[in-house]
Amino acid sequence: MSDQVVVAMSGIAKRFGGVHALRGVDLVLRAGEVHALLGENGAGKSTLINILSGVVTDHDGRISIGGDPVRFAGPAAAQAAGIATIHQELDLVPALSVAENLVLGREPRTRLRTLDRRAMTRTARDWLGPLGAEIDPRRPVGSLRVGEQQLVEIAKALSLDARVLIMDEPTAALADAEVRRLMSTIRALRERGVAVVYISHRLEEIEHIADRATVLRNGEVAGTLRPDRADRQRIITLMVGRPAQALFDVGPADAERPAEPPVLQVDDLAVRPRGTRPGRCEPAGVSLTVRAGEIVGLAGLMGAGRTELLETLYGAGPPGRRSGQVRLAGRPYAPRGPRAALRAGVGFVPEDRRHCALVLEHPVGRSIVLAALRRLTTAGFVRAARERDAVRQQVAALAIRTSSAAAPVGSLSGGNQQKVVFARHLLTRPRLLLLDEPTRGVDVGAKAEIYRLLRRLADDGMGILLASSELPELTGVCDRIVVLRRGRAVAELPADGCTGEDILTAAMGGASAGGDDR
Repeated sequence: MSDQVVVAMSGIAKRFGGVHALRGVDLVLRAGEVHALLGENGAGKSTLINILSGVVTDHDGRISIGGDPVRFAGPAAAQAAGIATIHQELDLVPALSVAENLVLGREPRTRLRTLDRRAMTRTARDWLGPLGAEIDPRRPVGSLRVGEQQLVEIAKALSLDARVLIMDEPTAALADAEVRRLMSTIRALRERGVAVVYISHRLEEIEHIADRATVLRNGEVAGTLRPDRADRQRIITLMVGRPAQALFDVGPADAERPAEPPVLQVDDLAVRPRGTRPGRCEPAGVSLTVRAGEIVGLAGLMGAGRTELLETLYGAGPPGRRSGQVRLAGRPYAPRGPRAALRAGVGFVPEDRRHCALVLEHPVGRSIVLAALRRLTTAGFVRAARERDAVRQQVAALAIRTSSAAAPVGSLSGGNQQKVVFARHLLTRPRLLLLDEPTRGVDVGAKAEIYRLLRRLADDGMGILLASSELPELTGVCDRIVVLRRGRAVAELPADGCTGEDILTAAMGGASAGGDDR
């Protein structure tokens, strides 16, 4: 890291109506520096980077680049000044190919001025290669899993050859192997003198990669420090204003608790979908059990089949021939769609809440009751009083922070959007809850609230099957962990005493402690 200041932001302030999103924030970025930006959801991080990237233009305060004052008229002006951004919510065109997305607006041309598709494919491979992304550049982006789309977004930003690279939760949908490759890429960028703004809720990443960290709380700078020299508890206290111990007082159920009957039994489940499904890894021999009052984790590298298994159990997978047996509360279970799964008492919180679970323009209240309308209707009409009571109870029970039930769900922070999805399914009173990356893109405080909620639900007798790429989440929250590889269950590990190394060893095909490796 050099002393050369690339960007200086001083006195940045922004209000949305009567809400102060930022109050006099200063931020200095130096060449070859990885500068972490930390804070809870709603602390002001997204507003600050939206100002720096030209998305928000109406603000107070000054910005200078290389010592020259600037005021961006829009994202194109910021990009022209050398600022590239990887937003948490991906900015890709699903109908276009990977290659077309990577060069969008900068398409190479032949001598006849037609699109040079060969050059586009070569360029895409050149930028995806260092990330270890084995993705066909000709595939439509909409056919990729969320983690693969994240890698495409990262490659797109890297291809701009920027002086400043803003990375908002770049590893939220990546498995550990992909995270390690990304960290190597960031180190290479640092050597080239690029200033990197790195936003992540994973403190272990911040400690590993960041040179400095600025912590925001309630729109103000709570402190700037060196993560490798700061105690993690101090960082968390700066972020949330209370000791770290209060956030993570959650753990596995009592080992001496008598075993409850199985809610879910899966025996050698395999799915052969009709036609080819690029990028998917359907169940190819999965056996597992989830008992009432138990949280069972699903681990595995990206593409191991975790999401596909959950979708199959929810009736949301592609049509095809199934083999094996699934029983729910002792009865055969093979839902023909999500509606049938809901009626059977199965809820599902998907990985991509914004595209698969929420209509961002809908009010918070309507989003909560969407799956439970049958319980709130009489003679085909929704009873307004019942709906209001149900929404009020769920908002209070899950501590959803919203100005009102009529506010658009898209106006909420990521953690509160996730709570809305939880509330929707809890209102249906499920016996089994399927969770796919339930804390993706939420801050450390919201994570702790979700963990406590899951333990409370399990203690009340619900069975929970939780897929996660975060190894500390699996070992800290779950009772047992089932490891998947290439659509097969290859190991079952007790969470108590299990380490991330144990999980990765099983996931990558090594000897698996505490389970079989089939």
